[in-house]
Amino acid sequence: MTTLNKNTRIWIALIAVYIIWGSTYLAILYTVETIPPFIAGAIRFLSAGAVLYSWRLAKGDANPTRKQWRDAGIIGLLLLVGGYGLVSWSEQFVPSSVAALLISTVPIWMVLIESFRHGGEKPKPRTIFGLALGFSGVALMIGPGELSSEIGALHPLGLIALPIGALIWSLGSVYSKSADLPESSLMATSAEMLVGGIGMLIVSLLRSEWAGFEFSAVANRSWIGLLYLAVVGSLGGFVSYAYLLKNAPISLVSTYAFVNPIVALFLGAIFAHETLNSRTILAATIILGAVILITTGKRKSKPHKPKSTHEAE
Repeated sequence: MTTLNKNTRIWIALIAVYIIWGSTYLAILYTVETIPPFIAGAIRFLSAGAVLYSWRLAKGDANPTRKQWRDAGIIGLLLLVGGYGLVSWSEQFVPSSVAALLISTVPIWMVLIESFRHGGEKPKPRTIFGLALGFSGVALMIGPGELSSEIGALHPLGLIALPIGALIWSLGSVYSKSADLPESSLMATSAEMLVGGIGMLIVSLLRSEWAGFEFSAVANRSWIGLLYLAVVGSLGGFVSYAYLLKNAPISLVSTYAFVNPIVALFLGAIFAHETLNSRTILAATIILGAVILITTGKRKSKPHKPKSTHEAE
């Protein structure tokens, strides 16, 4: 029953990340229209982190130890400043189609890095094939024609920042598997967001984003986008992602990067009346097949080797 309950929680968290982070593409676009990316990130994660941290203290969670603050801070800086920050900045200059393709390399990075971690999950041929299939599905969904027509207009630094951001995000994700974090995943997430938010605030100051910035000049839909990112994207999506990193295989967690573009496209078709062509539907089918291939290819337990109670959970 314990295993069943845990599996159910894992899938609820995974579906939440699929849907919530898939819906944030539009929110990010609206937010950065009139709010600089690192200012937006600092406001988003400091506010969400403060609310979550205060709530968990009120609920009786122990304050993180100095070492736990350090490890949570490393994760927060890698995920939020290095990963999310670079991606948000680059999307000011790089077409969303190219950004989606490069961001979809996250699963490949995560599985590769995890395989080199001591005691990490070693990918099966089935998983490797699933990753390759998923990436090809994203490439098909975006369309070779669109990509080739946009290559000449790419911002060089933006193009470089995207794969670097994907790599840094993957490093932070894998590091969290062995980091010393509070027992409460919610408290751990709040610490990561607070340190990451401070990091984004520092970067915004170093980049002089505050020079000339006026809150009165922010468009209403940018505020709405930022509010959605802070409440739904952070308190919903990021909390779910942090839980998955501690409780699910990396190969399973990483599939979100394949599914998010599908969710974004279908939401765009529903709410923004964007057209879905046959190629997009075929690509979505391929990606869905890749996710099924990866998620059903979990490492089986060895019956001849007895496991402790902790390992069984």
